[in-house]
Amino acid sequence: MPDACDKRKGVEIMTAESEKNVNRVRVAPFVIILFFLIIGIFGIMTGEVGRVLEQAVQVCLSCIGIG
Repeated sequence: MPDACDKRKGVEIMTAESEKNVNRVRVAPFVIILFFLIIGIFGIMTGEVGRVLEQAVQVCLSCIGIG
């Protein structure tokens, strides 16, 4: 029959493992955000914003029957 000491060791081990997992999970959102910021900046630098707006205007004008 396990005593209180065995249960405590198990809790300490689980706590240490879960802390490692939490650190990995907390890094992932920052990496993803950084990745999308880099892609966004690249898109702005290459003029994609203007192209997207041009296409949006064309779609809107076609929908109302002008373009």
